[in-house]
Amino acid sequence: MSNKTQNERIIFGLKVKQLRQEKGLSFADMAKKSKMSVSYLNEIEKGKKYPKEDKIHQIANALDVSFNELTSRQLSRNLEPVNQLLQSNFLNELPLDLFGIELSKVVEIIANAPVRVGAFISTLLELSRSYALKEENFYFGALRSFLELNSNYFPEIEAAVDRFCQEHQIPKGRPIPVETLQRLLENQFDYKIVENGLDPYPELQGLRSVYVPERRELLLNSQLSPKQKAFTYGKEMAFQYMNMEERAFTSSLMRINQFEEVLNHARATYFSVALHMPLAMFVDDIRAFFRRKTWNGEAFLGIMNKYLANPEMFYHRLTNVLPEFFGLDKLFFLRFAHDLRQDQYDIDRELHLSHRHHPHSNGLFEHYCRRWIALSMLEELRKDDSGKIIVGIQRSRYIGTEDEYLCLTIARPSYPDPQKNVSVTLGLKVTDELRSTIGFLDDEKIPFRMVNKTCERCSLTDCKERAAPPIVADRRQQFKAIQKRLQEL
Repeated sequence: MSNKTQNERIIFGLKVKQLRQEKGLSFADMAKKSKMSVSYLNEIEKGKKYPKEDKIHQIANALDVSFNELTSRQLSRNLEPVNQLLQSNFLNELPLDLFGIELSKVVEIIANAPVRVGAFISTLLELSRSYALKEENFYFGALRSFLELNSNYFPEIEAAVDRFCQEHQIPKGRPIPVETLQRLLENQFDYKIVENGLDPYPELQGLRSVYVPERRELLLNSQLSPKQKAFTYGKEMAFQYMNMEERAFTSSLMRINQFEEVLNHARATYFSVALHMPLAMFVDDIRAFFRRKTWNGEAFLGIMNKYLANPEMFYHRLTNVLPEFFGLDKLFFLRFAHDLRQDQYDIDRELHLSHRHHPHSNGLFEHYCRRWIALSMLEELRKDDSGKIIVGIQRSRYIGTEDEYLCLTIARPSYPDPQKNVSVTLGLKVTDELRSTIGFLDDEKIPFRMVNKTCERCSLTDCKERAAPPIVADRRQQFKAIQKRLQEL
């Protein structure tokens, strides 16, 4: 009976614990009656051990129940929520081990107050169904939390990149020629690069690449720029060099089978970014830029172009180094996608370090504040069909708070989708640390704007950019008036 699933061990342990407590037996009493050690009984109750048949008989006799009663899957009413939770696979979908949490510990907490905690878990499940949340929503949420807890800086990946460059004699100069990376993939990792590999498949034109492991073929979208090719090659070398077998075979995550795929995708992305933007060199460039007394957008883009990077790669690297080497850990990163066909704005990537900052995605289908530079630059990009990358800066203070951010935004057309533009924004909270680090913070040419989260939640009456009436703000004012009147009465 030792080959039991984790759920079976947990349920058996909970039943033993509940029966022992109902009989008023301490661990010492139970050990004496069952002729077993306290440590072994403790392991059983925690769901770590499942005893053999003769031991189960000893436990059943000590608890004055039958063998069948103890081993059946039938649980008491109080423990039934725990059983439903285990059967739902909800906990198994969460990468608890990533945060050093044992599943048995979580179940133990639930078992101590099964009705209340079970109701809470049921509420979470109901909310997830109401908002059409799937496993990947939990996975991506867990990934963001993991990155935020580590300040998005991973020394072990930095070290792996250094070893890779030494072993494969990658030149110190940047950018690395795309041809060098392609030859390395082909000669060292036995890849076959198919330049126009996705052209025969119109349904795959939204992807940058697809890797076919059986043939070791990397099928590329013919519309890829050299920057995108270089980044894609870097990710593929990361999967091979760091032996990450659990991976997605598409450039972006489509259908996710397990959390390990999400984590490895993030690790490969980090590796590629670090490969193209070496740590020491990049930190020196950013430090020199921050010493400037006036803002210069072209110089900012010049750092990005030096490494043949796209805006996402550039900002990814900034979120790696700013907390670790500049002490700027109060920051957020947002990527907005603007669908030109529907004129709809969505946040499809975000990261918050230190705490959850004001601008963030929501599932409320509200209109994001058009005063954000991230959105105003997308509007500017729509009017300019030249296809160029534009850069901007803004100091933003959130209405009703003292929170102010220096926001750096880059907007560009989306590739390969011509009907979409994207902007990436790095928001740095204005603190004493920021004032001592960034020389151009008080440049008079940097525009200042009062901003809010969404139009629906904003009480400004003279906002020219308003995209929707302030229904949430009005409702909040009505509620305050009701509360005030009730207090008076």
